[in-house]
Amino acid sequence: MNKYIALIPYYNHPDTIAKVVHHLLSQSLPCLIIDDGSNEAGLKALEPLKAIDQVTIMYREQNGGKGAAVKTGLEKAQALGYTHAIQVDADAQHNLQDLKTFIQYADQHPDALILGHPQYDHTAPKSRLYGRKITNFWVAINTCSLDIKDAMCGFRLYPLSLIKRLNLAKIGDRMEFDIEILIKLHWEKATFIWVPTQVTYEENGVSHFKALKDNLLISSMHARLFFTMLARLITGKGV
Repeated sequence: MNKYIALIPYYNHPDTIAKVVHHLLSQSLPCLIIDDGSNEAGLKALEPLKAIDQVTIMYREQNGGKGAAVKTGLEKAQALGYTHAIQVDADAQHNLQDLKTFIQYADQHPDALILGHPQYDHTAPKSRLYGRKITNFWVAINTCSLDIKDAMCGFRLYPLSLIKRLNLAKIGDRMEFDIEILIKLHWEKATFIWVPTQVTYEENGVSHFKALKDNLLISSMHARLFFTMLARLITGKGV
């Protein structure tokens, strides 16, 4: 029987974390929060959540990036005996009503990766949309397919049995993580199931995406994976 936990990478989202956690708890999902070196205000927002039985909080000593936080959480979820981890961003952009659909698919296909296919409204910054199109183009190149509809959405359900196939230490620690892990799972012949889900950008919402630094990281990752993809094709491993 599948055993689910919500995994929330957290870094300085004091205004939204409680809302996200209580919504998850209302759907009977225990929560694992990985704090990635938040400041005083960010840490203070976690204090009331410590008293909730179904909430586990882990603290990283310093900020290592979203990917580092998710990797810590995936390893902890396995150690706690869960079979599946549902990654949810702490900024309340995701439509958590769709969790029921994610879990229904996972119950029917326990070895499949269930992924949010974001549907944007007028609140989405145009620069983000253009950036996604570029990334998704390179993802298609590096997988030789159109199987990955959106590589950047952080709303996804991982079967932890799939994660065991990967060397997480060789996957990026920052904003490139969400993209890179999907490409490498595609190379492992994982099954992807997509769930259309509304994404909303709140006015004055907090974003930790650093346009220059993170885009350089992502571009470097695409280049590295491109040559890895070529090597896999030459050696017959496939993509």
